[in-house]
Amino acid sequence: MKEQLLADIQKGSKSAIMKKHIITYLIYNENSTITDLAKDMDLSIPTVTKVIDEMHEQGYIDEYGKLETSGGRHPILYGLNPDSAYFIGVSITWNSLHIGLINFKGDLLKLQMGIHIERQDTMACIDKICRHIETFIDGLSISKERIIHINVALCGRVNPELGYSHSFFNFGERPLAEILTERIHIEVSIENDSRAMLYGEYIKGALKGSRNALFINIDWGLGMGILIDGKLYKGKSGFSGEFGHTYGYDNQIICHCGKKGCLETENSCSALYRKFIEHLKAGETSIVLSEKSIEDITLDDIFNAIGKEDLLAIELVEEIGQQLGVHIGNLINIFNPDTVIIGGEMSNAGEFLLQPIITTVRKYTLSLMSRDSEIILSKLKSQAGIIGSCLLSRSRMFEA
Repeated sequence: MKEQLLADIQKGSKSAIMKKHIITYLIYNENSTITDLAKDMDLSIPTVTKVIDEMHEQGYIDEYGKLETSGGRHPILYGLNPDSAYFIGVSITWNSLHIGLINFKGDLLKLQMGIHIERQDTMACIDKICRHIETFIDGLSISKERIIHINVALCGRVNPELGYSHSFFNFGERPLAEILTERIHIEVSIENDSRAMLYGEYIKGALKGSRNALFINIDWGLGMGILIDGKLYKGKSGFSGEFGHTYGYDNQIICHCGKKGCLETENSCSALYRKFIEHLKAGETSIVLSEKSIEDITLDDIFNAIGKEDLLAIELVEEIGQQLGVHIGNLINIFNPDTVIIGGEMSNAGEFLLQPIITTVRKYTLSLMSRDSEIILSKLKSQAGIIGSCLLSRSRMFEA
């Protein structure tokens, strides 16, 4: 099945292009009638019927009952056969690895979160990541031969078309995607983590019906995913969305990119952690100190303190929300999106972060723009990146 499907879609023939178009349409619309497919493809119903019949016979497409109509014949609904192919997504964060499996229809079948890793720019670290992926595959009830594609999402400047990661795991002339493909023996693509999160929200999360959106990824750094007319915007080299590395502050704080005053030096989880520790060392108090010494405090401790209504933690998060609101307001003025999603680890602060952002956006954004754009928290939360990576693993295979 895997070899037949790959052979069909990799041909440059008109039939292969039509099959890719049908699969892509069903990825975004789940089920469809032949009439709707023919209209979308601007082809005759007999032509589309012939291709659908062939794909049904090959096992890629199933019938999903009949569409209920007010009268006349009830057309058959067609959709992807869930068991005809499987896809793996991987999400690499600062200190964790997440791995997931979906079927052809996009159902999440298995998810392994929070595998501890110490991310280092070495081949030894790549080997360790590959071993974790192989262990995950070995534990599946399906054979490796039925897995068509793997997508790896990671932060920083990623060129998904050429397979290079320029911020991490950059080993010279060979692209990271090629190294991983050779090591795992399954085709691998790579993608920026913020775009993966946005894609997850677009297909399975908070963006149902929204085709123009921004995903603000407030994690240890600060990134952004951009959706324009239902398509991920990547830029010329895949580097779009480096929101955190635009200049924002005359604070003389050196960002990990090497420059001073980047937005993420004041608006990120790393900034929250730095400020929290600075305030404690200056003599301020927090409930965290009743459990740990300053040297042992982690970012999780700060978010747990927010849940316990710790005044210092809440005050710092609200301050970051107010500052972010100014910059998000600028983005709304530029992009005029349907939706702005606030995600990443900082979104764990919930309304304590969201409300200051919304209030500040309303203050500094053009009123018509502000009314156009809904600002919401991520629906998929910590799973946005891995779910998006799984779904990108599937869609990347069928891009015409």
